Amino acid sequence: MERRAVLKATILGTLAVAGCSEEKPNPGAHRPSPSRPAPTGPADWNALERGLDGRLIRPSDASYAAARRLYIPRYDRVRPAGIAYCETPQDVSECLAFATLKRMPVAVRCGGHSYAGWSTGTGLVIDVSPKDTVKRDGDHAVVGAGTRLIDVYDKLADDGVSVPAGSCPTVGVAGLTLGGGLGVTSRAYGLSCDVLEAVQVVTADGRVVTCDAQRNADLFWACRGGGGGNFGVAASFTFRTHEVGDVTPFSLRWPWSKAADVIRGWQRWAPAAPGEVWTSLHLDTEPDQGTPSIEVTGVALADADGHMNRLAAAANADPASSSAQSRSYMDAMKFMGGCAGQTVGQCHEQGSLPGQNPAGAFPRTDYSGKSHVAYKPLPDDAISALLGRFGKGNDVRNRSVLMDAMGAAIARVGPGDTAFPHRKGLFCVQYLSPDDAWLSATHDAMEPYIGGAAYVNYIDAGLKNWAHAYYGPNVDRLRKVKAAYDPGRLFRFPQAV
Repeated sequence: MERRAVLKATILGTLAVAGCSEEKPNPGAHRPSPSRPAPTGPADWNALERGLDGRLIRPSDASYAAARRLYIPRYDRVRPAGIAYCETPQDVSECLAFATLKRMPVAVRCGGHSYAGWSTGTGLVIDVSPKDTVKRDGDHAVVGAGTRLIDVYDKLADDGVSVPAGSCPTVGVAGLTLGGGLGVTSRAYGLSCDVLEAVQVVTADGRVVTCDAQRNADLFWACRGGGGGNFGVAASFTFRTHEVGDVTPFSLRWPWSKAADVIRGWQRWAPAAPGEVWTSLHLDTEPDQGTPSIEVTGVALADADGHMNRLAAAANADPASSSAQSRSYMDAMKFMGGCAGQTVGQCHEQGSLPGQNPAGAFPRTDYSGKSHVAYKPLPDDAISALLGRFGKGNDVRNRSVLMDAMGAAIARVGPGDTAFPHRKGLFCVQYLSPDDAWLSATHDAMEPYIGGAAYVNYIDAGLKNWAHAYYGPNVDRLRKVKAAYDPGRLFRFPQAV
């Protein structure tokens, strides 16, 4: 359970996004002339550092080696010119003015979970992790863009409320929300972006702005599923909260010989089940062995035993083992995130990175990911092809395919009501492995059956026709928002809108 929770870093917790109504102009933020770039010497960097309330880290600093790391170790080789830990929106404005003047690439980072490594680069990394406050305001919560999910849950738990979010504790709230925000309570309460009521951002020209349903509704729409890194840098979010009580995480395991039956039964039952239950079907080979396993994990807000029995009946196969335990909401989120029994501090990433909790014990994990969003059940040929992939290759260890149930509250929002288009999806399929060749071949094998849609928070550098796959019919509207608020394309990466 814990390893899968580490691999399932559900969100893209890196590239923050947005843009909206003008509040605080920054005269220093302007477009460079088309002449040669101005030199960026020590004096330039020193001036930037003096203009920040936060901290600027450069390659000569002792903390640079740790500061440049992302959650995924394969990107440790990337060496940014500077990393700015921004404490205020005005810090972000200073960084954008500097990058614009010097025509320097910008990457925006929160949790550093970008599958493609696009929360770092060779230019200036704007890290919003110091903005990690969570404040309750009636039936709303104002959450800093740098907040990790474990802290969102923790700081709201004492008040008996929460917001729907992902499972991996070290993922940043910004990337998760801006890409949509699938999680273990999404079927009950909606995606993270569905309970978003306002977002404060810094636009490419340095303005600190706010958008909501009344003010600049097009930008607010884009912030709800339009993907990270496209329109600006998010500074804070205002979410509607919901009351929470005890919930029941559960799991059922079957022998591998029953895998096809379980998939067939689960995909019929799970998307149509009541919103009070969420499930995820896991196909795995453990890191230290090659024998595949099949398991369904879930969270029930009520009637856990009844849901487990109905799932077993749908699979037409009794599980070899099962477990269920009622827990407080906070303990359940730790359990689902792979840090059960640990302190909140220990649920942070290990390594004492700047802006991180020094007690952090959550391990970094090396992997790549790809995804599909399934709009119809897998036919038998697709199930056979998928199961067959677990016996392919020389090293059959450390492979995972996760199928997360959608439907219920997710489907009650229209595909064009927010930028997240996949409202009619039955389930999201995530492929994970450090073996890129196996990963690509497995994704390719499934493409004829369920290709055409993917989840932007599982961003995939090798995905063909990525704009349509991530955004569907919403892509043209997103491009108009991009042109209006970042016409010079300061925020750019290989799959920027």
